[in-house]
Amino acid sequence: MSMVSGSTRVIGLLGDPVAHSRSPQIHNAAFAARGLDYVYVPLRVAAAALPAAVTGLRALGLRGANVTVPHKVAAAGLLDELDETAALLGAVNTIVVDQGRLRGFNTDVAGFARALAEVWGGPHAGRESPTADAEGSAAAPRALLLGAGGAARAVALALADLGLATTVVNRDLAKAEHLVETIVAARPRARLAAAPLIALDAALVGAHDLLVNATSLGLPGTGKVPAALADNVLRGQVVVDLVYGEGPTDFLAAARARGAGTVDGLSMLIWQAAAAFELWTGVPAPVQVMRDAAERT
Repeated sequence: MSMVSGSTRVIGLLGDPVAHSRSPQIHNAAFAARGLDYVYVPLRVAAAALPAAVTGLRALGLRGANVTVPHKVAAAGLLDELDETAALLGAVNTIVVDQGRLRGFNTDVAGFARALAEVWGGPHAGRESPTADAEGSAAAPRALLLGAGGAARAVALALADLGLATTVVNRDLAKAEHLVETIVAARPRARLAAAPLIALDAALVGAHDLLVNATSLGLPGTGKVPAALADNVLRGQVVVDLVYGEGPTDFLAAARARGAGTVDGLSMLIWQAAAAFELWTGVPAPVQVMRDAAERT
């Protein structure tokens, strides 16, 4: 990272916690690679302080920020304008301060789609579910999504755009149902359904080809992914965990042991970061540099 000066442009990370985040090393490596006088700093912000923190971006002259758990939904209501995706989802992960206006974006949708394509390829790649419908024809791929918060909203939209039939499982069924209604209203051909956490069992897990943990479960102090999900992963399924750490999460380690393909949260982090980088700087992101930085622990 270059020496910080009076002209250095600052990007913040608003979240709680933020100590585990690799976004600072990813973005600072990217700024250095492109010769940009920018610096990226983590800012731990409690929920009660979020409105003041967001307003402070403008007051302090920051160029922008990323927003991470648990603030993605709340931040959307604090900005001057939202792009189409952020407005649809009601969730923001990137803020750009543009001539005093706070503009919100959601790069998680594209980030998840790019990360999934690394192992899945999407329906256009010809992958079909091994299950068959009542007529004996191969069914469209099916995804089970755990969570209905800010990250889950982005994943649900990406899955809908990729053509996967998706079941959203959440402890609060009303939140899952609201997410389904939101996506279907915007994508009338999307196939989504909601289910309560109590419905999560071997049969439900086994009926899906792709399993996604879009909750914070797995982060230190948050608890683990429900055993009903982790213990019922099947060989041949693809498992995505948006949580990441210094090695595979317990959920991904268990999935690998059962013969599933896996994608960790770092891949999505890199791709959403690349999109955010370009929004702040107007410069193409050095994706490989960012990947190399993310993988250094």
